[in-house]
Amino acid sequence: MTNKKQMNVRDVAVETLLQIEKNQAYSNLLLNTMIKKHHVKDKDIALLTEIVYGTLQRQKTLDYFLAGFLKKAKKIEAWVQILLRISIYQMVYLDRVPERAIFFEAVEVAKKRGHKGISSFVNGVLRTVQREGIPDINNIEDPIERLSIQTSHPKWLVEKWVKQFGYQETEQMCEENLKAPTQTARVNKMKNSVKELVQILSENGIAVEKGDLSEDAIKGLKGNLALTKAFSDGLLTIQDESSMLVARALNPMENDLVLDACAAPGGKSTHIAERMGGTGTVHSLDLHEHKVKLIQQQAERLNLQNIKAEALDSRLAGEKFEKESFDRILVDAPCSGFGVIKRKPDIKYTKTEDDILKLAELQKNILHAVAPLLKRDGVLVYSTCTIDHEENHDVVQAFLDTHPEFERDIAVKDLLPEKLQPYYQDGEIQLLPHYFGTDGFYIVCLRKKG
Repeated sequence: MTNKKQMNVRDVAVETLLQIEKNQAYSNLLLNTMIKKHHVKDKDIALLTEIVYGTLQRQKTLDYFLAGFLKKAKKIEAWVQILLRISIYQMVYLDRVPERAIFFEAVEVAKKRGHKGISSFVNGVLRTVQREGIPDINNIEDPIERLSIQTSHPKWLVEKWVKQFGYQETEQMCEENLKAPTQTARVNKMKNSVKELVQILSENGIAVEKGDLSEDAIKGLKGNLALTKAFSDGLLTIQDESSMLVARALNPMENDLVLDACAAPGGKSTHIAERMGGTGTVHSLDLHEHKVKLIQQQAERLNLQNIKAEALDSRLAGEKFEKESFDRILVDAPCSGFGVIKRKPDIKYTKTEDDILKLAELQKNILHAVAPLLKRDGVLVYSTCTIDHEENHDVVQAFLDTHPEFERDIAVKDLLPEKLQPYYQDGEIQLLPHYFGTDGFYIVCLRKKG
């Protein structure tokens, strides 16, 4: 029998998953809020995180396992379904949790949230699963459906990716999306080198190593980099390695005037500002005032004076800025986010095919709006944290078809790490999550003809 603190972890897990399902709240943001709200002890945070993310990541698989055991049940409430999911997740994927503890705590949560009938139902389902075992996914004949269930991705999405990338690549990508993300950070080279920061963190009990892909990246091995003094002192910024490549592709020079058209929460703006050594100006735009504050907070933490953040719809940037006034423009466009499923597993259940088409139109409109603001011979980088052709290659091609004054800038190849060369083609890069264990990302570099 486990103690009350552990039982509370399951309570919080059910409540968190219920809010994600009902309100489509972002899992990464909500989990932090729930930890604070319910005063979850430090020693319990890892288990809570594991249960919430694991259950979210494998939701479709868990529902497949449960389906046969719920056939005779009347319609069950959402929280009961979630309680059964987290229990089956622990039974199948968490060897360190004894099954008697899983059953006891599931029944306790059911009693607290419902009544004796529900707790008996939950206990009965779990004991039947224990007795009869879960169904074998390998018995599913259709390979698309089998991969969908096995890796808990919507069938329409798996089908789509198989058409774009082939079955093997899709399988590897879906499997990668089930893994826990690695925490990586960008070293602020205005203040210290990678080697120096590794040493500083090591002396403070934080184990890190040099990144795999980006020259200014470190990977966390032990400890939370966001809670370190080095972070609060502006020596590093939490950022995925694939995302760090964007400022490198943009290649800003000292005293450049740069527009970051979709800048929140500010990771790329601050990277651009650092690469310019604090010179020039980065105009960082975002649609929402509260997100602009996030950019400003990052700039202040890093002591970057060359960032000007303001709330403005980038599609209206032409009303604010003169034509041909920027040396470089970054459009890190709003997208479906299918490259960051490891960090936000709920994305794969909430986004639809219609969302992709709507986002592609928005992306084209933003590019069209900012294009006149770039100087001749200036560079425009378009990037997304997704992997679908409709939001990436197709958007760029549509832009080039209607803006003959732009061309792909193949010189970007020389700015990228050697490891990326196999994935570079005609001025653009598409990183899939399983290539380097990073977020999935797309980057293309365009130049305005002189």
